[in-house]
Amino acid sequence: MAENTKKWEEAGRHYRTYIKLEKRLAQNTVEAYMRDLRSFAHFILRMYDVPPAKVEEPMVQRYVAWLYDRGREKASQARSLSGVKSFFNFLLISDRIESSPAEFVLTPKFGRHLPDVLTTGEIDRIIAAVDGTTPKEIRDAAMLEVLYSCGLRVSELTSLRIRDLFFGEGYIRVTGKGDKQRLVPISSTARERIHRYLEVRRSARAGEETLFLNNRGSSLTRVMIFTILREAARRTGIEKKISPHTFRHSFATHLLEGGASIRQVQELLGHESILTTEIYTHLDDSHLRQTVEEHLPI
Repeated sequence: MAENTKKWEEAGRHYRTYIKLEKRLAQNTVEAYMRDLRSFAHFILRMYDVPPAKVEEPMVQRYVAWLYDRGREKASQARSLSGVKSFFNFLLISDRIESSPAEFVLTPKFGRHLPDVLTTGEIDRIIAAVDGTTPKEIRDAAMLEVLYSCGLRVSELTSLRIRDLFFGEGYIRVTGKGDKQRLVPISSTARERIHRYLEVRRSARAGEETLFLNNRGSSLTRVMIFTILREAARRTGIEKKISPHTFRHSFATHLLEGGASIRQVQELLGHESILTTEIYTHLDDSHLRQTVEEHLPI
């Protein structure tokens, strides 16, 4: 077992380098993938005592069954299998194996809860609930406007810098997962709110370039954004479960309902896979029927 353990450890080191430097995955994602790989390697060594190159499809299937037996939820099983498939794909493209034993192992099916969608009127009410004349109110209104109208993740909002604003061209530069950057159009309303905020913006700490600052002149945290948004929603009396992700999901849904293609929405959201975009969206039957009638010669 010792020799095979060393082969798993060596392959794991090369795989870590690959997903960190070449795939440019975020550090938390890298650690999650490596935890899944260690779990899989431990199972294979204990049950079969073979190196990575000798793993066969039934072994991977048995691992998924083992996760099920341990009470892991289907979403967790699917994520673990995704990590295993990623590892063997790496071995495949680096010529360490000739075929992936995980390629045809089926991912456990599971329902995914979709967040509530806000109407444009509800979003306007939420932003109006924080709008006012104090620097904090002006900041919060600008912040929520950008969060929705640019479809940002909360981490992308908190990391937005002044030098990322290209108002002359009508874009902002967003740094997403894995430090991947994209340009996102920004509305005139969002630009006006940011201009107003910059006029009253608190002086930043030395070296601080972040756009939206707290009352001490440093970056806002994710928790602060959640708190601001939920307090604004509470004031409006809207009973839907609301988080920053609700704004992002509503942004995608409104674009699709307005006629944008799913590829366009994928690019704006910064999704690597279009499958992720499809999960974020949910069109009603009438919209689907209209799309079919317009584009298919029935």
